[in-house]
Amino acid sequence: MKILLAVASYLLGSVPTGYLLVRLFFKGDVRDMGSGNTGATNVLRVKGWKTALPVALFDVLKGFLPVFLASRWFGDPAFAALCGLLAVVGHCFPFAIGFRGGKGMATSFGAFAAIAWAPALACLGLFIVIIALTRFVSLGSILAVLAFPAVFLIGRGHAAVAAVSFAVGVLVVVRHRANIGRLVRGAERRFGERAS
Repeated sequence: MKILLAVASYLLGSVPTGYLLVRLFFKGDVRDMGSGNTGATNVLRVKGWKTALPVALFDVLKGFLPVFLASRWFGDPAFAALCGLLAVVGHCFPFAIGFRGGKGMATSFGAFAAIAWAPALACLGLFIVIIALTRFVSLGSILAVLAFPAVFLIGRGHAAVAAVSFAVGVLVVVRHRANIGRLVRGAERRFGERAS
């Protein structure tokens, strides 16, 4: 049963929400627009809030649901966190569209919220503050996702869960490597800037 849920976690994560909505309503491939990612930030830049908001909400749900169900059905926090990691992997590398997905932030937040809502909200607050100060979504994403394991441990969370959460953070940072390069060069787009 755990194996089935683990596979289902990846499959749910791999539903390419941004790709599907842009394909459905605009007859285009979001991977050929803006940054080329299927996540909500790129959809926001190229198609606006009305398309990006449902993408963000569903991407959060993709991370939340596997962790929530694993926790309820098995009572194993480390396995539940692993299901969250698999959902993020699915979001970043969706098999149905050639393993070219998003960067995993919204799905990570959903997983973190199901693991421990208070640390997740604290990291969401950090994310918002960083964006308010710098207008760099990528910087806010990187700092917030790396902060979660530390905040979770400070709150006396399970070490194995923190380790899996850190792996989620590493994956998200790796997916942001191009953004990191642009941040260093001073060429990163700021929040609100539209892409062609």
